[in-house]
Amino acid sequence: MAAQLLGLSPTDIGAAALVGVIVLLVLRGQLVPRRQLEDLRADKDRQIDDLRAERDTWRQAHAVSEEARRESQDQAGELLELSRTAGYFFAALPRAAREVSSRADVDQAPTAPPP
Repeated sequence: MAAQLLGLSPTDIGAAALVGVIVLLVLRGQLVPRRQLEDLRADKDRQIDDLRAERDTWRQAHAVSEEARRESQDQAGELLELSRTAGYFFAALPRAAREVSSRADVDQAPTAPPP
């Protein structure tokens, strides 16, 4: 069975009609010249390359951001630990001061006035 082109077989129409159909298909944009097709493919390839480069840039930015976040979180944890230690130290100061002052009262014997 012969191929159908716009409802007509190529044997039913003459050479001029066949050329006219091809011109019509070109004018309607259904057939494009090879050069135009290659240009379109090259444009799409450039777009794909640009999108890949942008994707890679975003991935690198995300990796840097995640590393900075982890480092910040680690530093915050260290600062929290240091603040706990300082809090325990300052909470123990009054208790230590009372113990020292009570020992000082007990340990000190009356001394004679200087001559």
